[in-house]
Amino acid sequence: MPLPLLQGLARALGSLLARLPIRATRTTSRNVRTCFPELDEAGVRGLTRHSLQHSLCALFEMGRAWFWPLPRMLELIRESQGVDEYRRAVAAGDGVILLAPHLGNWELFGISMCYGYSAHFLYMPPDEPALDRLLLRSRARGGLRMAAAGQAGVGKLIRALKAGELVGILPDQVPADGSGVFAPFFDQPAYTMTLACKLAQRPGIRVFCGYAKRLPTGAGFRAVIRELDLRRETLDESITAMNQAIEELVRECPEQYQWEYKRFRRQPDNTEFY
Repeated sequence: MPLPLLQGLARALGSLLARLPIRATRTTSRNVRTCFPELDEAGVRGLTRHSLQHSLCALFEMGRAWFWPLPRMLELIRESQGVDEYRRAVAAGDGVILLAPHLGNWELFGISMCYGYSAHFLYMPPDEPALDRLLLRSRARGGLRMAAAGQAGVGKLIRALKAGELVGILPDQVPADGSGVFAPFFDQPAYTMTLACKLAQRPGIRVFCGYAKRLPTGAGFRAVIRELDLRRETLDESITAMNQAIEELVRECPEQYQWEYKRFRRQPDNTEFY
């Protein structure tokens, strides 16, 4: 389907979902209300609706990211901000960490920003083997190698950085028990991975964070990348700085963040958030 029609369909369905008492709507609304306390009820409903619309856009756009020929897919990135500095850093060969939160079209962003480089991307394998094979095959088209979350996957990332290669991480996924710490995200305690910040302490490593922002219907995407300095005196301070940087990006287009993800499902006192 043409991109304008595809995104228009996603927005229509998103408006419908926002009226239904389903899990995605409830979770999105709860997250929006918690993270944007300044919004009144009309504002919460509006941002909830727009977030569901953009989440469906990201879902419907997966076909382009997974199946289109790479040159055609890369043409969807119509504008860029900060990408040149990022590419110079990767070309220098000292090792680069690319953080790609669930903002905009993260699938398109990850594939396009790793294209042409020796890169490993950490990911959480889905439970369905057929879907896992599809992800591995589609993402490998540009030479991107996937590293499953776990000890073996972390080892691959460390070796890649030592070789001066590119490493990609989704930094806002809730990590497995024991592999994260609580750090503020939109003034809320969020169980956050420590891996990215630990890797960032290695000498010479540069860290960038970005996303592919969805432009007005059918106009493609703008790749936005910013360099981060995550070197701090303590690991907790580094993780707080990472979450703050992600929050700043999300505030640029909060409707394009995946608010239906249960980001705060773990709480320090083990209470139920959702």
